[in-house]
Amino acid sequence: MASATTKYGGSPAGSLKARSPNGTHPTEVTVTGLPDLPPEAFAKQDRTPDALFYAQPRFVTHIDDAAIAAVTGLYRRLLPPGGRILDLMSSWVSHLPAEAAYGAVTGHGLNAQELAANPRLTHRFVQDLNVDPSLPLETASVDAALICVGVQYLQNPVAVLREVARVLVPGAPVVITFSNRCFLTKAVAIWRAVGGEDHARLVALYLRYAGFTSVEAQTLLLERGPSDPLEAVIGRTSPRADHT
Repeated sequence: MASATTKYGGSPAGSLKARSPNGTHPTEVTVTGLPDLPPEAFAKQDRTPDALFYAQPRFVTHIDDAAIAAVTGLYRRLLPPGGRILDLMSSWVSHLPAEAAYGAVTGHGLNAQELAANPRLTHRFVQDLNVDPSLPLETASVDAALICVGVQYLQNPVAVLREVARVLVPGAPVVITFSNRCFLTKAVAIWRAVGGEDHARLVALYLRYAGFTSVEAQTLLLERGPSDPLEAVIGRTSPRADHT
C-alpha cells in the first residue's frame, strides 16, 4: 500500500488545473462560498433529480476490496472509540472496522432500503443534500464525519461542509475518501474536468472555504497500482471553533 501525505495551507483556492469538460450542460445550481468557480462548474450531465437516480437500491460496493480495506484502515486510525459517527452519503455498508464499537453511527443517504440494510447504523435519515444542505443534527454533536466516494456528487459542497463543521465537535475530523470510479453522469462538471491530484486539491478547496483550518491529503492507493486508486482528504476545524 502506498501512502503519502500533503498538508494544504495558504490561499483557500490552492492550485487547480481545470480542463474544459466534454458534454457539460449548464444548469441552474445555487452555489455558495466558492467565488473562484462559476455555477456551471457544478452542473451535471444528468439533470434529473438525484432522488430518482437512487430510487432503486444498489446492494453493491463502489470500490474494490483493496480500496475498501484502505478506507477501513484509515477509519481505524482516525475515528475515536466510542465516538458518535456521522456517515454521510452512506449505503448498505459503512466500511467501519468490524472490531470497533461506537457510541452511535448516524447514516445519511438517498435510498431508505440501503440504509435499513446497514447493520452498523444506529440512526438513519434520507435527504437530498443538493436540495437541502442543512443537517438535522445538533451543533457539536458528532465526533467524526465520513464521506466515502460521494463528494463528487455534491453541487453545493461548501454549504454541506459548513454544516458538517457545525455538527462536529471542534477539532474533530471529517474524512473524505474518493477514487476515480463514479457515476459520471451524476458527478459535477468540475470533478469530471480535473483528475489525479487535482481531485484532492478540489476537496481541500471545499474544506478551506467551509471553515476547516487544518486540511491534509493522503494517497492511500496509487492510480498505477493493481487496485482502485484511493485518496483521502481530512479536515479539522480549530479546537476552539465557534459555530453557533
